[in-house]
Amino acid sequence: MLPLAAYVHIPWCVRKCPYCDFNSHAAGAELPEAAYADALLADLDEDLEQVQQRRLTSIFFGGGTPSLFSASALGHILDGLERQVGFADDIEITLEANPGTFEQAKFHDYRQLGINRLSIGVQSFQADKLKALGRIHDGDEAVRAADMARAAGFDNFNLDLMHGLPQQSLDDALADLRTAIAQQPTHLSWYQLTVEPNTEFWSRPPLLPDDDILWDIQEAGQALLAEHGYRQYETSAYAQPGRQARHNLNYWTFGDFLGIGAGAHAKLTQADGRILRSWKTRTPKDYLDPGKPFRAGEKQLQTDELPFEFLMNVLRLTDGVPALLFTQRTGLSLDLLAAGRREAEARGLLVADPQRLVATPKGQLFLNDLLQLFLP
Repeated sequence: MLPLAAYVHIPWCVRKCPYCDFNSHAAGAELPEAAYADALLADLDEDLEQVQQRRLTSIFFGGGTPSLFSASALGHILDGLERQVGFADDIEITLEANPGTFEQAKFHDYRQLGINRLSIGVQSFQADKLKALGRIHDGDEAVRAADMARAAGFDNFNLDLMHGLPQQSLDDALADLRTAIAQQPTHLSWYQLTVEPNTEFWSRPPLLPDDDILWDIQEAGQALLAEHGYRQYETSAYAQPGRQARHNLNYWTFGDFLGIGAGAHAKLTQADGRILRSWKTRTPKDYLDPGKPFRAGEKQLQTDELPFEFLMNVLRLTDGVPALLFTQRTGLSLDLLAAGRREAEARGLLVADPQRLVATPKGQLFLNDLLQLFLP
């Protein structure tokens, strides 16, 4: 049976950042913690028939800013997930957290709940860059957050860091990266800022580094990370040995995941082999309205869509996956990939290995070109 994970969406932030296109909303004076936690478990109850007696291998609390919620609210949610679905013995439970002092004060309580991994949204350690990004913490708080995480008992934590920031130089980017490495996180998510529709940056674009600077940052940053023992295993993910994010690996290997919360998405394989993607009501107000359904829509993936859907995830991994995983996760024959593989190998985008599906370094750089060869 396919592994099963759960994504839990907490949609509130102190304020909306100008680059953010996630489903997040500015929190009011008081968060409806109890009502939302109860709604999450009612939402979960409606999805239980698709669990098929599997236990959860990972849980990810994302947002928004989940660390705005109290330990008691998160504990209620975790108790419900364990009672209604069940946990694998070695379950990974990740909570996204802001570096602010208010959130740090809760780290010990979160660890006592059984949350065993934090993902701390630093983005930068430099005051001018944090201001440009609309972040509400400062660089000192970001450094203290790593210390507080360790003191609270978290021996596994990620730092989220951006590059390609407004008016960022190569030296700026490497200084941020060196500061992050000095905190000794087990995992680093290091990714380029992109300007997305429906954000403040889209309507008022900042001055971003040119392509030559971006390339220099990427090249020098990857070398610096490798020098300090952080191996790139996915497009924007770097980890110490054995510390890859298991929850995200489940996404990238086309595993199944429940999605509960406002706007959450799910991908679940049915007992008859059909694969369904579904999504929940987006706004917190509608999600909390007992007169409205949790599920906003669903789509069954068709046979001709599955090669692209599968490869869109697994080819992000620098080592790829065993070729047979395609059949195990989709129920389809590898023959469906044959024509696309031949063309991709001829163009130098895919490694010519019958036992594995893995992009070449060129294929990693031109991943969209590679994936287009497998469109229906």
